[in-house]
Order: sequence, then structure tokens, then C-alpha cells
Amino acid sequence: MTLRNRSIIYRPFTLTYLLVLFISTLALFLIMIYTVPILVRGLRIPPPIALLIFYLTLIGSYVNIPLTSIETVEPTVTFKQVRFFGITWIIPELGWGVRETIIAINFGGAIIPTALSLFLLLYNIPKYEPSPLATYVKVAIALILISYFMKKTARIVPGLGIAVPAMLPPIVTAIISLILYQIPPQSNPSVIAYISGTFGTLIGADLLNLRNVTKVRARIVSIGGAGTFDGIYLTGLIATALTLIA
Repeated sequence: MTLRNRSIIYRPFTLTYLLVLFISTLALFLIMIYTVPILVRGLRIPPPIALLIFYLTLIGSYVNIPLTSIETVEPTVTFKQVRFFGITWIIPELGWGVRETIIAINFGGAIIPTALSLFLLLYNIPKYEPSPLATYVKVAIALILISYFMKKTARIVPGLGIAVPAMLPPIVTAIISLILYQIPPQSNPSVIAYISGTFGTLIGADLLNLRNVTKVRARIVSIGGAGTFDGIYLTGLIATALTLIA
């Protein structure tokens, strides 16, 4: 079965990977202790839903759902063995080959954050914000600024995908959110930070760089996965946490 025909693509499992996963699981409880309260207190999400989101995001980061594929023609080099009078000669041959790149969307890094952001936009903001319209405007401004910042900082990493620095985006997101929320009437900075941070990373780092997907030279390019998952995950959580302690 080819990648094109698969409905879901999983990361390969190795012994080293399982060992790392086991060690990470030991620290999962401590991470959960800090993560779930951030979602509950900052975003006003019920504790059971916050716990479900936490696990679905981590587990879903290993699941990529194919959307489409792109074929590019590129030069190839093959080597042919020729024996002449008992001597083996290696002769390079130049040609052209077709590389297929699968465009996929990551379940934990794109679908879950998008669903949560839409929930905040359509339910939490109208219900809890004193001035929903003002909050929507602040989210839009923050989203534009963060998308632009992500577009400028994202880099194409051949063989991996599109990558962004892990810690810089959440700090920038928190600063922008803390500045905007104070503009009267005040809004919840955590909501501004999470929505603009997750959408800004997805749009600026991934979607605006899809035209450069042929430069990646990887079999799979995942929206919200690989090099941008940590940026999206950390941006949403850390930016929200920073707004809580500021």
C-alpha cells in the first residue's frame, strides 16, 4: 500500500523511540499537573475536557492524515556496474525522476488546536467576555502580527519539513496578548494568546510556506506536525501560562 492510498499515516516505531516514549511517560504526570490547570483557569474549560485535550494532543501528534500529494520532477543520479577484463567500473548515470510529496495534517498539532480555538471563538468569548466584539478585534490584530512573525522566522529544513524556534513564538505571543488585552475594554489575555498563537503558527509557519513544499525534499509534509508541532503546542500552553502569571 502506497502513502497515497493510506487514510492515516503513523510515525514508525523503533526500540529507541519506545525507550524515549517510556521515559517521557514518567514525566507526563508532572507535565499534566501544570498543563490542565492552565486550560481550566486560563481558558475556562471544564477539567474533564481539559484532560481529554491534553492527552489527545500528545497522542494525536503521531497521527498524520493525508490531504493531497504533489509530484515534482528532479534530476537523479544512478550508478551502474560494468565489468571489463575482470575490473568492475562504477559508472554514474544522470536522469530524471519523479518525487511524490504527501501533504498531510497532524491530528494533535493542527486539528485539536483548531477545534479548541474555534470553541473559544464561538462559545467562550460570547459567553464570558464583557465585550465580545472588542475581543474579536484584539484576536484578529494579534493573529495578523503573529502570522507575520512566524512567516519570517520559519525555515525550510530539507528532509524534515517547516520548522520554527520552539520558545520564541510563545514569548512573542504572550507579549502581544498582554499589550492588547489592556486596551479598553479589557479582555481575557489567555484567550487572545491561545487563539492567536495556535492559528498564527499554523498560518504563518505552515500554510504560508506550502508554496515552498518542493524544497523540503521529504516524503511527507505535515501541517502542524514535525518541526511546527512543538511551536504550536508550546505557544498555546506557555503563552497562556505567561498571561496568567503576568
